[in-house]
Amino acid sequence: MIFILSQKEYEGASNLPAIVIEHKDVELDLKEYDALIFSSKNGVIALERLGVDYKSIPIYSIGSGTSKALREDANLVYEAKNSYGDDFADEIKERLSGKKALFLRAKVVTSKLNIILKDAGVFLDEVVVYETKCADCNTLKAPPKNSIIIFSSPSTIECFFRCFKWDESYKAVVIGKVTASYMPKEVGFVMAKEQTIPSCIKVANSL
Repeated sequence: MIFILSQKEYEGASNLPAIVIEHKDVELDLKEYDALIFSSKNGVIALERLGVDYKSIPIYSIGSGTSKALREDANLVYEAKNSYGDDFADEIKERLSGKKALFLRAKVVTSKLNIILKDAGVFLDEVVVYETKCADCNTLKAPPKNSIIIFSSPSTIECFFRCFKWDESYKAVVIGKVTASYMPKEVGFVMAKEQTIPSCIKVANSL
């Protein structure tokens, strides 16, 4: 069996929701910003939940999954060529230099996107609109032997190993190099060719 460690369902995989997303109730006034920056679709979902109108503000998105979460009338001006936070920042820093931008982010971020942009002269504000937390281990059932586990973020690694021991019959698929860097050294893995869940599922089916 193939397992995704999140609540969202994907064709070809079963859900093992080791992580949960907690949205924050914050007040936002977007009128003063020249751009909005999203490094995850969860930031978009959080903004939608707050009911804030953002359709006229230029948006910089880290990838196709994040872009798809935007409203159809959203003003998407740039989608990252590389879905790593640091690389994304390098791609957009010159475009945003001298402008005021808002980064709608998680409580914990693994990239230096914010630092890179500020160092490049971007007037960057940051608002935490969601937090990734580990699910209660008592609500989860360990995957059966010979399962393939897809790790889509450092948080999924932390939360999985918080609840379960790695069985030698398991196989691991990771979504990218940042996530891979958090994997325990004793656990072997295969990395997806593209930083998307469907790509991970495709790799898992080939194992």
